[in-house]
Amino acid sequence: MILTGPAITAAVRAGEITIAPYDPARVSPNAYDWRLGNTLRVCAGDLDAAVPTAYTEQTIPTTGLLLQPGLLYLGVTHERTGSEAYAQMLNGDRTIGALGIWVHVSAPLGHQGHAIRWTLEIRAARPVRVYPGMTFGKLVFLTTQGAPASYQQQLAKYAATEGIDISRLYEEIAGGSR
Repeated sequence: MILTGPAITAAVRAGEITIAPYDPARVSPNAYDWRLGNTLRVCAGDLDAAVPTAYTEQTIPTTGLLLQPGLLYLGVTHERTGSEAYAQMLNGDRTIGALGIWVHVSAPLGHQGHAIRWTLEIRAARPVRVYPGMTFGKLVFLTTQGAPASYQQQLAKYAATEGIDISRLYEEIAGGSR
């Protein structure tokens, strides 16, 4: 079940949900409106699952940054979010989609105990300018069923992520699990 806006607010106040920085005006009927951080990693050229992804890192200036089609951008949320009590689901915003931006379609689930600034996969259908701190999507909180299994306590691959992270699939391939 998805928490309502008032339930999100109550859970933040009770310390059950972390959103930092938190702005109560960003709570919507069933979600929290998250913002784009100020850094992007630009991944150009061929990508290979067996090797770490090459990238250049750019700070998004206050005047904006023009995203180009054909490039993969890895971004980060402005907010750090998490909860030991609830799972999270991160989605792009309809207004972002209407600009031809696809964001975070492959990994929208945030496990219980995973308190992070989310790494975002961003693609642009046409050249489009983005700005740091602009609303970029919605975060919903989900109740879980069964015994909780905290992501942090499982020493999962991305548990220590503090910002933008490239794919770590190469670790599995190098470890012989292909």
